[in-house]
Amino acid sequence: MFWVKLKRISKAALLNFSRNGVVSLTSLLVMSSALFVFSSLIMGGAILRSSLDAVRDKVDINVYFRIDAPEAGVLALADNLKKLPEVKEIQYVSREQALIDFRARHADNSLITQSLKEIGSNPLGASLNIKAKEPSQYESISKFLESDAALGTGGLSIVEKVNYRENKVVIERLSNIIDSAQTLGVIVALLFAIMAIAVTFNTIRLAIYTSREEISVMRLVGASNNFVRGPFIIEGALGGVLSAIFVMMFLYPVSLWVGRATSDFLGGINIYSYYTSNLFELFGVLILSGVALGTVSSFLAVRRYLKV
Repeated sequence: MFWVKLKRISKAALLNFSRNGVVSLTSLLVMSSALFVFSSLIMGGAILRSSLDAVRDKVDINVYFRIDAPEAGVLALADNLKKLPEVKEIQYVSREQALIDFRARHADNSLITQSLKEIGSNPLGASLNIKAKEPSQYESISKFLESDAALGTGGLSIVEKVNYRENKVVIERLSNIIDSAQTLGVIVALLFAIMAIAVTFNTIRLAIYTSREEISVMRLVGASNNFVRGPFIIEGALGGVLSAIFVMMFLYPVSLWVGRATSDFLGGINIYSYYTSNLFELFGVLILSGVALGTVSSFLAVRRYLKV
């Protein structure tokens, strides 16, 4: 009995979908627009996260050690820093490597090159390049470096300079920008999602409005609420599936066209690469969103016409 009812309801849904061609096409276009907004929010969020990660990766602090600091003490301090939960990555630059890098940067400056020859020894100390997980965590790392952890065997600090204080203003500004961008992204996403849902719901409600007399007749002859509501819910689900397919087809040329711009201009990921690598996940999200949007909107819209 259940399968018989389901077959009848499905047949009625397909009949309504094909019979109301203009109304069904309008609903598909609106639902496709809503799903395109959803997909744009997902992909835009990926671009935003990638761009913010690129900004975070450019923020760091450098620890410069005294020339007479023993390498064992420097490496021991580096090991202690790695144990901090705030530290993401540490790069150790030895005195020898620092001199090589310095000479390479000033290879065209004959004065500096000659000065190094006259000195006869390496005037540079070792250093550590430290990256934190979040820009706001550099303060605690700097305080750790100012504590007894930076003392050598003789009780003197082996650290000559930490450039956090010099870069503090820039780091704090970047931290504020990142936090503001994340908050703004969430607000914009919610606003666009609410707008898309509201427009889709009103469009489906208008489409069901054209069938209000048919619903009233079915209720008068004794049709149950589920039998009346069923075709519209299936029709809404079908519209969600078709809209998801249309959007995925439309996203391919769009992501291909703007892919290089997103990576070159924004410094983040290539949106085309993101689309191809997350194709099935994105399609699954759109299918579920489209079906949920179509069925829930149809369920709520037809409810007001079930009372005779």
